[in-house]
Amino acid sequence: MSHKIMELVEKSSLKDDKPQFEIGDTVDVHTKILEGNKERIQVFSGVVIAMSGSGTREMFVVRRIVAGEGVERKFPVHSPKIEKIEVKRKSVVRRAKLYFLRQRSGKAVRLKERRM
Repeated sequence: MSHKIMELVEKSSLKDDKPQFEIGDTVDVHTKILEGNKERIQVFSGVVIAMSGSGTREMFVVRRIVAGEGVERKFPVHSPKIEKIEVKRKSVVRRAKLYFLRQRSGKAVRLKERRM
């Protein structure tokens, strides 16, 4: 009973145009940033290394290398702060989580591109 009620409550906060991306894809995440009273859009681009949750609690982790240092950021899929998610490149992966990329550097981080 309460599970059905929770689904109805969560349904209003779900995005209609959920982006189609998978683990291993290189994406650009456009997020709204508030600085004082101004709002701007900041782009975080990297490889999706993990996805978790379902419904309104669905999250994904994006990893990129900045100045030789690995940076990961976790985003909620249905957040109103996320303007859009652009898929730049699709890759072939055989794992559900790509945490092994954390120990790799340089050319070893590259993933094989999926042909469309």
